[in-house]
Amino acid sequence: MITFGCRVNQADSLNVEEGLRAHGAIAGDVEEADIVVVNTCSVTASADQAARQTIRRIARINPAAKVVVTGCYATRRPDEVADLPGVIRVVPNDDKPRLLSIVRGVGLQHGLTTSQRFGDGDGSCGAALEPGIAGRTAFTLRVQTGCAEECSYCIIPTTRGRPRSVPIDEVLTEAARVAAAGFKEIALTGVHLGSYGRDLHPRSSLTDLLQRLAERSCRGRSSDRPEPSSDRPEPDVLFRISSLEPMDCAPAVVNLVAGAGCFAPHFHLPLQHASNRMLQAMGRPYTIEEYRALVDSIRSRIPHASIGSDIIVGFPGETDDDFAELSSYLASSPLTHVHVFPYSDRPGTQASTRRDKVSGAIVRDRARVIRETGQRLTAAFRASQVGSVHRGLTLEDGSLVVTGNYLKVRVPPGRGRNEWVNVRLLSQHDGELLGG
Repeated sequence: MITFGCRVNQADSLNVEEGLRAHGAIAGDVEEADIVVVNTCSVTASADQAARQTIRRIARINPAAKVVVTGCYATRRPDEVADLPGVIRVVPNDDKPRLLSIVRGVGLQHGLTTSQRFGDGDGSCGAALEPGIAGRTAFTLRVQTGCAEECSYCIIPTTRGRPRSVPIDEVLTEAARVAAAGFKEIALTGVHLGSYGRDLHPRSSLTDLLQRLAERSCRGRSSDRPEPSSDRPEPDVLFRISSLEPMDCAPAVVNLVAGAGCFAPHFHLPLQHASNRMLQAMGRPYTIEEYRALVDSIRSRIPHASIGSDIIVGFPGETDDDFAELSSYLASSPLTHVHVFPYSDRPGTQASTRRDKVSGAIVRDRARVIRETGQRLTAAFRASQVGSVHRGLTLEDGSLVVTGNYLKVRVPPGRGRNEWVNVRLLSQHDGELLGG
């Protein structure tokens, strides 16, 4: 599978890949694949273009490959996708629950009967996904999809539909299955994760879900104390909460992350802009004052937490004064990393109809400035963590550790992959943290 875009897409792809492996499929390079599934994104025009280029490349290097395309671009422009070379099936997001059976049907239709003959066999046939396969150590678990927000720049409510949540008991069952398979970190994700449970009957909430996960899994020290404790057992599984809209990051969520050892001290809270005028134009339902109070409270409550954000520069109507407000806030903020998105029109959105567009040269220059600010914030956070000890999970050949607060630390070899370790951050060299 080839996956573009958000963690929700990653989670969807992971489920399909696991199902295919369980029925005998074997992952291979594009050059030799019988079927290639492309899970697309459509958040920007460049995301659409990347998907088209990839599909054309597949057809060029492997003309015999059968290409099945799904995701947001496939949902938004199915006819356009169907006309691309090698594409034999377009599966919109609403049909994603059937994607596994559709792909298997494509295989059977073209004489690829390994799954039918060996689906219950040993080895790769009938194998479940496990840590390390396809380069994955953490498991991405989708608990919600869809969005009803009205951000003026976003097409995703059109491609993903209304919010839909996975019932809590089903999430708990899946989390237990994933943990039993050997995964030690589970990322909880959704298109609008903070709306979790509002559509369920009886109504629930993200806080309810996290509380239930804590009751089952959280045995150990609090996340607000980074130093490992020898007198309390560590949790076997760490849950990492993916992107949360600022208005959805309730004090109860922060308290759970701070007080339960099974939640990573890591927040991703999209700001998009620090000018209230721009936030209003974007349709964002909060002010910079509310956002500032939220992240300041997190930093006070959990001093070593990582706090990431998304920023849009060059939104239609953005003035020099608006940009100055953004630059000033970011430079003094407690954020630890930012993802910068230069504004580009997304046909079908309210923002795309505005006439007060910012010139491309100005957008690029502003994006450069904010990226440089983000690099300084990241460097400062890393430097602040030198000397502290954190629990983390080994990646690659065991010489790289990802801590709960989302730091990648290079350590001496000698460990296996997917092991919990306590690592002391010793120094920062050429942008890389070194530990032991």
